[in-house]
Amino acid sequence: MAETYTSDFGTILLFLIGGAIFVVIGLLTSKLLRPHRPNPEKLATYESGEEPIGNSWIQFNPRFYVVALIFIIFDVELAFLFPWATVFGRKELIEATDGIWGWFSLLEMFVFIGVLVLGLAYAWAKGHLDWIKPDPVVPKSRSRIPLDVYQRVNARRYEVKKTHNS
Repeated sequence: MAETYTSDFGTILLFLIGGAIFVVIGLLTSKLLRPHRPNPEKLATYESGEEPIGNSWIQFNPRFYVVALIFIIFDVELAFLFPWATVFGRKELIEATDGIWGWFSLLEMFVFIGVLVLGLAYAWAKGHLDWIKPDPVVPKSRSRIPLDVYQRVNARRYEVKKTHNS
């Protein structure tokens, strides 16, 4: 009787198929068990604990994107530092090349971090990291009534009249 084994790719394929079946069974089971009673409250849009007001096509401040991009750059830097530290820390690799490999990889990582620090310094110098609220845009009035009339009306103190019910 001949023994057959799956290749490494076959094993990975079996795990992927098993994972997909597990997810599908979980989703189907939850769909069968959960109650389905939609109402306007459940169908309303909900974002960050606040009800949406107005048009959804608003302009976001571009500083959000700059900060997100800088975060991603430094997040990717960490993704490169971990494997580098793992390989750089292997004593047998460093000893096999009489220490040249260790010094080369250390210099290479200093150059990599230096380029990122220069990019951060550039973003900082250009003011991309400053988080200052923009000046509010005060609308201009096209009224023929002089502005000082509005200021006098706003400066008056009005008394609240008492009603008979209170």
